[in-house]
Amino acid sequence: MSQSQQQPALSKCPGCEEPPAAGDLFCGACGYDLSAVPARPGDRPTMAITVPPAGPEAAGAEAVRWPAAAETDSSDVPAPLHRPSDLPGTDSGGRPLAEHEQVQEQEQVREPGAPVGSAPGPEPLGGPEPSAAAVRHDDRAAPDVAEHSGDFALAAPDPRTAEHAAAAAAAPAAGGKVCVACRSGRVDPDGYCENCGHAQPRERDHMEQELDTVAAVSDRGLRHHRNEDSFAVSSTALPDGSPAVVAIVCDGVSSASRPDEASAAAANAANESLLESLARGTHPQQAMHEAIVAASEAVNALAQEPAGAMEHDAHRHQNAPACTLVGAVMAGELLIVGWVGDSRVYWVPQDRTQPTARLTEDDSWAAQMVAAGLMNEAEAYADERAHAITGWLGADAYELEPHTAAFKPDRPGLVVVCTDGLWNYAESAEEMAAAVPADAQEHPLRGAQVLVGHALDGGGHDNVTVALLPFAVRPQGAGSACETV
Repeated sequence: MSQSQQQPALSKCPGCEEPPAAGDLFCGACGYDLSAVPARPGDRPTMAITVPPAGPEAAGAEAVRWPAAAETDSSDVPAPLHRPSDLPGTDSGGRPLAEHEQVQEQEQVREPGAPVGSAPGPEPLGGPEPSAAAVRHDDRAAPDVAEHSGDFALAAPDPRTAEHAAAAAAAPAAGGKVCVACRSGRVDPDGYCENCGHAQPRERDHMEQELDTVAAVSDRGLRHHRNEDSFAVSSTALPDGSPAVVAIVCDGVSSASRPDEASAAAANAANESLLESLARGTHPQQAMHEAIVAASEAVNALAQEPAGAMEHDAHRHQNAPACTLVGAVMAGELLIVGWVGDSRVYWVPQDRTQPTARLTEDDSWAAQMVAAGLMNEAEAYADERAHAITGWLGADAYELEPHTAAFKPDRPGLVVVCTDGLWNYAESAEEMAAAVPADAQEHPLRGAQVLVGHALDGGGHDNVTVALLPFAVRPQGAGSACETV
């Protein structure tokens, strides 16, 4: 059977301090519930460390006289007021505590900036005061102090030197680049900022070039992680001294390996071939054909032969680098275009009341369906297979079939050479003409920039590349001559 603990007798009521009668459960004066008073613990009470335990020495000590407060509390009893130095006792080291007057005297005698230990006498409560050479929490900035303090350095730089450090970081090393994000960090060889880690735009992410009579712009777009398009624009002189202008645009096949390298190799090879052929007097249309063949050979050379591959191995060129190509040459009174793939050339007359035209036919599934009469153009290009190309440059191409065509415009106009990253947002000739700014004939670079912006505003799902060639002729009143091969 459990036993309840008996409450000890109380000397006075906690509520009114009247002595209760023996055995009372409630105070007879105020009705206080005496059973609710907790039992006094049997262990020793906690003692303040500044109050020494009672002993022979303390027994004869004179009682402390507490100074009375000027105000009283709610029970009209003066509130006691004292300072820690008024209490006799010892500190945690066992040394006697100084009286308040002695502490004040020591403070007056001590020289400013001198440590407490430099003057004789007991130390004040709480130990020695910090000296003038107190440890700073940022003292790692000062090596001579840090090696003694043991404190950690602050994470943030000293604001007094941060501005100078930022200015020093903003000045890149000779030939270095500054981060486009934070404008202060240097760019490492991998293309990332050493300060904020931001990936820097690659050189091919956005490219622009302008000559006297041709301009081109290429942009990565908004969805691709790199620009797989490439272009080349140039000019030369024919043997008779008349000028010739060249524009080549290539689109890397994303499903193939290294499409960016393929498009760059094709554009450079075709451009060099055209400049060489035109300068020695080759007919521009024949020069375009030879340039496409040279571009195909340059892309084929990128395919790496597997070790030990045999010539009859059908898979030795699987997933080889590949790209499309479209080009235009203005030589004399002729406009020559050539292509393999689905990149296009449009003709936009300077007089917008005149009809526009698309000068190339796509090597694509959609074009085949339309040519075979199986679908109309709207149905074919709405199909998910529409952009599957049937012709390209690369070691895994079935057969190279360069397309070339020669035109003799009878009126001035603008030649638009572009990848599908642009014409996806202006597919018909009329839509392309509407997207071309009115002053593109006089300012081809600005016109190319506007067209790239048109594609980006439309969504920028693909790389975008466009070259503009203003074609100026004197109206002759005759229809355009056209020969297609």
